[in-house]
Amino acid sequence: MTSPPPEDFNSMLQPQGDEPMRDPQEDDGEGEGDEAMPGPTDDSSEEEEDDEDEERRIREGFIVDEDEEEEEEDDEEQRRREERRKRRKKRHRRRREEEEALEEDDLDLLEENTGTSYKKSRLKRLVRRGGSESPPTASSKRRAVIESSDDDLDDEVLPAVQDIQRIWEDGGRDDDDDDADGDMDDFIEYEEGEEEDGMPMDERAREERRKERRRKEMEFRRKSRGAHPELAGIDANAWAEIHDVFGDGHEYDWALAGDDEVELEEEQAKVDKNLQDVFEPSEIREHMLTEDDNLIRAQDTPERMQLTTSSLSGSSSISTHHSLTSEDINNGGAMWVTQRLSPTKTRDYFMPDGKYQQYCAPLVMAVTFALRCMLVDEYEVPYIWTHKRDHISHFDPENPRSRHELLTLSELWRIYSLGQKYRSLVERRTALSASYEKLQVQDDYYQTDIVPMIDGVEVVADTTEWLLMKYKDKKQSNMSFQFHDDEAEVDRKHKTPSRVSAYELAKKSIVSKLADGFGIKPHEVVRNFTNNQHLHYVNDQELKPLAYADQFADPDPFRAQSPEEMLRRARMIFATELGKDPQLRDVMRKQFLRDAVISVEPTEKGVVKIDEHNIYFNFKYLLSKPVKDMLDSAQFLQILRAEQELLVNVHVSLPLESKTNFERRLYDALSSTSFSESAKAWNEERTRVVQEVLEQHLIPAAIKWTREYIREEVEDNLANHCGDVLRKRIDVAPYKAPHMQLGDTASVLAVSWGKGDPLKDAISIIFMDDGGRMREYIKIDNLGESDNRDEFIDIIRRRKPDVIVIGGFSIATAKLSQRVKEIVGGSQNSEINTPAFDIPVIYVNDELARIYHVNTRAKAEFNALPPNARYCVGLARYIQSPLSEYAALGSDITAITFDDEQHLVPKEKLLVALERALVDVTNKVGVDINRAVTDRYYQNLLPFVCGLGPRKAREMVTKIDSLGGSLVNRNQFIKNGILTTKIFLNAAGFLRILQEQDYPRSKHRVDDDQAPDPLDDTRIHPEDYELARKMATDALELDEEDIHDEHPSHVVSLIMQDHDNDRKLSELNLDEFAVSLYNVNHELKRHTLNVIRDELLKPFAEQRIPFPPVDAWDVLTMLSGESRKTLEVGLIISVYIYRVRQGFASVRLDSGLEGMIQKEYLTDNQLMDAKGAPKGTTIQGVIIDVKLDLQTDQFMVELSSRQSDLAAGDTAFRQVKRDQYWDFLRHEKDQEIIARKKRAEVDRTRRVIKHPNFHNFNATQAEAYLDKQQRGDVVIRPSSKGFDHLAVTWKVDDKLYQHIDVTEIGADPTGQSVGGQLIVDSSHTYADLDELIVNHVQAMARRVEELMAHDRFKAGSEDELHLFLKNQLAANPAKSMYGFTLNRKRPGHFNLCFLANKQAAVQTWPVRVTPEAYYLFDAAAVGVPELCDAFKVRHLHESQNFANAAAGGKTPFAGGRTPARPGHATPGRASVRQPIGRTPNPYGGGTPAPGPHYGATPSNYSGQTPYGYQTPSHRFPGPPPPSMSGQTPMMQPTGNSSWPSQRSGW
Repeated sequence: MTSPPPEDFNSMLQPQGDEPMRDPQEDDGEGEGDEAMPGPTDDSSEEEEDDEDEERRIREGFIVDEDEEEEEEDDEEQRRREERRKRRKKRHRRRREEEEALEEDDLDLLEENTGTSYKKSRLKRLVRRGGSESPPTASSKRRAVIESSDDDLDDEVLPAVQDIQRIWEDGGRDDDDDDADGDMDDFIEYEEGEEEDGMPMDERAREERRKERRRKEMEFRRKSRGAHPELAGIDANAWAEIHDVFGDGHEYDWALAGDDEVELEEEQAKVDKNLQDVFEPSEIREHMLTEDDNLIRAQDTPERMQLTTSSLSGSSSISTHHSLTSEDINNGGAMWVTQRLSPTKTRDYFMPDGKYQQYCAPLVMAVTFALRCMLVDEYEVPYIWTHKRDHISHFDPENPRSRHELLTLSELWRIYSLGQKYRSLVERRTALSASYEKLQVQDDYYQTDIVPMIDGVEVVADTTEWLLMKYKDKKQSNMSFQFHDDEAEVDRKHKTPSRVSAYELAKKSIVSKLADGFGIKPHEVVRNFTNNQHLHYVNDQELKPLAYADQFADPDPFRAQSPEEMLRRARMIFATELGKDPQLRDVMRKQFLRDAVISVEPTEKGVVKIDEHNIYFNFKYLLSKPVKDMLDSAQFLQILRAEQELLVNVHVSLPLESKTNFERRLYDALSSTSFSESAKAWNEERTRVVQEVLEQHLIPAAIKWTREYIREEVEDNLANHCGDVLRKRIDVAPYKAPHMQLGDTASVLAVSWGKGDPLKDAISIIFMDDGGRMREYIKIDNLGESDNRDEFIDIIRRRKPDVIVIGGFSIATAKLSQRVKEIVGGSQNSEINTPAFDIPVIYVNDELARIYHVNTRAKAEFNALPPNARYCVGLARYIQSPLSEYAALGSDITAITFDDEQHLVPKEKLLVALERALVDVTNKVGVDINRAVTDRYYQNLLPFVCGLGPRKAREMVTKIDSLGGSLVNRNQFIKNGILTTKIFLNAAGFLRILQEQDYPRSKHRVDDDQAPDPLDDTRIHPEDYELARKMATDALELDEEDIHDEHPSHVVSLIMQDHDNDRKLSELNLDEFAVSLYNVNHELKRHTLNVIRDELLKPFAEQRIPFPPVDAWDVLTMLSGESRKTLEVGLIISVYIYRVRQGFASVRLDSGLEGMIQKEYLTDNQLMDAKGAPKGTTIQGVIIDVKLDLQTDQFMVELSSRQSDLAAGDTAFRQVKRDQYWDFLRHEKDQEIIARKKRAEVDRTRRVIKHPNFHNFNATQAEAYLDKQQRGDVVIRPSSKGFDHLAVTWKVDDKLYQHIDVTEIGADPTGQSVGGQLIVDSSHTYADLDELIVNHVQAMARRVEELMAHDRFKAGSEDELHLFLKNQLAANPAKSMYGFTLNRKRPGHFNLCFLANKQAAVQTWPVRVTPEAYYLFDAAAVGVPELCDAFKVRHLHESQNFANAAAGGKTPFAGGRTPARPGHATPGRASVRQPIGRTPNPYGGGTPAPGPHYGATPSNYSGQTPYGYQTPSHRFPGPPPPSMSGQTPMMQPTGNSSWPSQRSGW
């Protein structure tokens, strides 16, 4: 290490805490963090001259010329050489000073003559503050003095004040300073900032900088005079003498000189870095070191309550919800949650004839308490269930023995989920209120009618939409509707909306006045409807509707609209306002939930693919199944999955009676009761309004909500079912041998033969002790040889396991089990003589071991073991603790099958349900915190402790480990800062601290914080410790004086060790004690007292059921994969005959399972023997019985191969059962059509065409054939349209094929040749098949390849492209985004999707591919650049039309509708599916060209014309549009773009 030269000491006199004066660029960087002491000084001029000569000599020998420095100032290697030269100069100076230093004898002599102490100074060495921090800059010679302790100056007589002033002014030493500064000037390296205006500084500028620096230093010294009062009175001579006597403390720095260069290079390489600079973001997230993770660790809130999803999920994020208050819960929250708990709860507690109707009020109070604990006090469910059970049970002080459980554990979790939804509702209501206040309007209907009925987020969304529609023109410029989870709005220039709805256009026109002619306001109609009476009456018009509408006609004949059209637009205004009313929508939702039915019809694809063995066959023809019947099974999720696969269409509807009733009620609320002719005419218009309200608004919105509601409910129910299955699997105690106590852990010997191949697989054996540590591993070839058998017996004898576990991957494991049982049971024969062991040999479920042995966790723990041995480790761990093994899986727990349909549930939702099961059982068992700190495997339980999670558990273990690795009592969690308050209250009762057995013999003081507490080894919460001590004192009949000087829990240890504690505690009257606590302190503790008594008798007693024996069918499934479904009696399967004996045949199934066919079941002819079934053949057999015996390890199937038994078939067993709501008529009709097609297929003449691409395939076979071929490959096949047609199928992309219908002119009726002319359409005619392939198919394939190679093409679905465009627009808000993707519904075509701005929705335009060009609607483009230009031109024209319409001109769209929104559908989206017919002709139809009513073309793409189901032609079917003189000419490449204005924004 090096130290600063004496010239740098002035800088160290800077007061601590002040910022360094000098610019970091001016520091020479020497002496960072090293010892700094004043060097020896002498006032004689001779000494000064010597010093100057020495410095001059050093400069001449070591300093680089200025010219050279300027030439190589950027060279890093030159800088390092300069640093080394500086260090050599300093070492030379130190050696000279050491030679002049005084010896110890001289110091003693000076002390005797002067009376002043010159002993070694107690000045402290300077210590580096941080590896990355720079040292204080050198600005004073005596900085080190400030680092000394005050004791150094205690006994000194300080000189006068004027002396210390001279020190700071450096009087009399200016020459030295100047010379020193000059000496250091040559060492300064000028970097950035040294050059001004790009030119190097000359010597004059450098000199000016030096003078300015010295001036600032002198000014700083004068200001610092009063900063160090302890130095007052010390003159310069005294400082010089001190330095001469004590030296500078660097006498031995020469020994460290070798490390200087390395240290300097390391320090130069150090740069301030954070985790993001070193690790990948995925690694940071994996190790939970993100900013959100740090925030979760820091907050005093249970970790699971801070996350939006399960803590097991790798994508869990921090929640941004605000906490609820008690007022929120009391003001409707508790009742809101209680009413949604379950239908059973509602029926039993709230119905007048309910079984528990008398407990209605206590139930609401219990729910209120639970919500307050969870959402206000932030206690997790296990804490409430374990320590606050009295508050969710009914306790009657008058009859304390009659207790009624109001809530179950599962209902507590349900309350927590509903509480989260209610919190979201409160936040959204608050945001809605804020948005309403910003409107600065007064709406009585909103305040009196709508606000009180807001009880769901759906109503909030409807109300927000309604307010935005009603007051859009009054909205303030800075107002926006936002929910709590929307992104913060930034200041930006608001753009004009790119789309104006038909309602908005009509509302701003004179038609809005016409809409008032209905004589009643929409909200008044709703009031009449909801109250079932006429609170508001219709104001009838005298004129009939048409005559009344004619009054509002525009006098300009060119702008005038017909009365019928104006009346239609008026109906649209009234229907829109009525259809968006929140109350009306809420009533419709409730009616759908009560009465709606669901029907399913297969698509043309589904009719063929969903056969009787398909899982979807159950609902293939579902008809009018009530919604309430869909909630109890996963059927609806399967329906949605089939819909995604385009196999079925789902219809949600109201029964006719329910719909008619709603329609009649709404009409009654709207209609007039007058009998005049005009009133009747207006009522007809009102009828049309009601129809439009239902069909265009209420029913579509209700259908969408109903689908989502059913999906959410079914997913929740299925996830909860999986959680219940997991809870049953883990809520079991470790395996208990006959000689063990419940809860003890067994030592295990796990044995596995792997796949059971004698030539490849060895037998792996591992021994796991009762502490969960693997102690021994051996591998033997087989148990048939005596040496191997002796080795196996030896390990049993030495290790003495409590149980032997068998597992494997094949049915051969049963033979291994037989051998092991023979050895353990003992064999007494002439060849084998083995001792007997009283050790059970069992199978266990190996689903966890199968995952574990290939997991990275197993490889990290036991990397030296082969996979089969790791499999044995998994078996042993499972039998020792199923809970620990499931907890160790983490997010991989979803790989375990809990239900056959669990794959239909989103992973995040499934993880939440599974995590709750793990949390419940983990807290039920408790966790030994000291063992968890040292045992990494056992540590997997900690995240599931109440209040903790992966982040907090890891941090807690780290803190405990830093404090010594173990805790003595629970108080240390708080006193040592291990847990925060809320986390401690949540977790304390579940973290046990085991006590030593000799604790009762040792006594501790009352105030001993390090004393163990026996209550810390119980489930009793620290807040109930006093009750436990009181009970122990009363049970032992002790007085307070008897235990006055003892530890408060000493009496607890006495009762625990008392042999008669059961009787003494049972004699306590806990009912009376609970009543007294309630009367005095209003505390509910009856259940808590029972828990305390049980824990005092047996702390943390095992509460789980004993380890269940494995079922024989589970063993068979584990070893062979067969199950009850695959081996159901009556099924016909293939079997292999491997042995034939007199009377029966031995067979083997494909799974390896063996079977037997008795003689009477071999053939129908009883006279024939078994020779009729030759060995080595495969035959069909029907299962007649399955025999399973775990004791003898016998797994066998009995079959029959008689033809009389096989003739009936097994269709009845294999066929998927139909749902009870089955459409038999539709089923029979489709079956008839399929049978007719099959007959036609059989009757069709087989064509023979000599061409390499011709195959006698149907469409499905052609697609299967092309599946493995390259893009552009072709199959020519017969057509179903007749002998004069051919079908050409070519591969567009993976799983995407285009079928082209080709007409043959002069076709051969026999099908033996090809017609002389092949016509695809009128524009594409070819002479033979080769010309058709080359000039048509391959030409289109090239164009498809060209467009797919463009940078604007994005692979994947259209939704993925939409998401990509939105992300790109978010990153580049000033631009518009567009891209191409394949049209999966119309093979060979593309979708052009574009997003004009943030406010616009993604629109989709079709791009048709032909051999000669691309077609965007009617515009042809020979290349992709021209296609992009055509798109931009068309979009520009459409934008101008929008702008003209928004400016108040006449809408250019047909009927005044929103462009591309027929029926108010989303523009540009093909949202209507229709069944695809036979092989289409993609060039036979035509797309109407955009005429005067521009905008119809995009709507055509939404299903209004054949587009989407038949390829539109590029030809105009009618006259060209007015804007064109004819068909749009094909765009030719021009070499440069002619669309600069259009390209700028894209």
